[in-house]
Amino acid sequence: MAPKAQMGERLELLQGTLDLLILRTLRWGPMHGHGIAKFIERTSQDILKIEHGSLYPALQRLLQEGWIKAEWGTSTNKRRARFYRLTVAGRRQLTAEHSRWERFTEAVARILRPSAAEEQP
Repeated sequence: MAPKAQMGERLELLQGTLDLLILRTLRWGPMHGHGIAKFIERTSQDILKIEHGSLYPALQRLLQEGWIKAEWGTSTNKRRARFYRLTVAGRRQLTAEHSRWERFTEAVARILRPSAAEEQP
């Protein structure tokens, strides 16, 4: 198991990335907000920290877009919580966002790779 990231090693999310991470997380099934944040943190080995001040506005935005739905339920600790789930439109959006992310990261990787001229002594 990889060591957990120290506080100073956590990364800031690029704008728009949180929506993609939320949609991807909900692909596994309905979750409440705190569960979504914890899942992302655990899965990233604590490199990404999702603050509630960013998470809940993003969830609201995704609700307004129709990409997720929410309903009230009871969490494992017997507290009332709002559970979010992916909609059909959300699955389509996830596919589109994932494709866009792949193109973006490939383009950045091409720029960061040293060219043959840079590798010459």
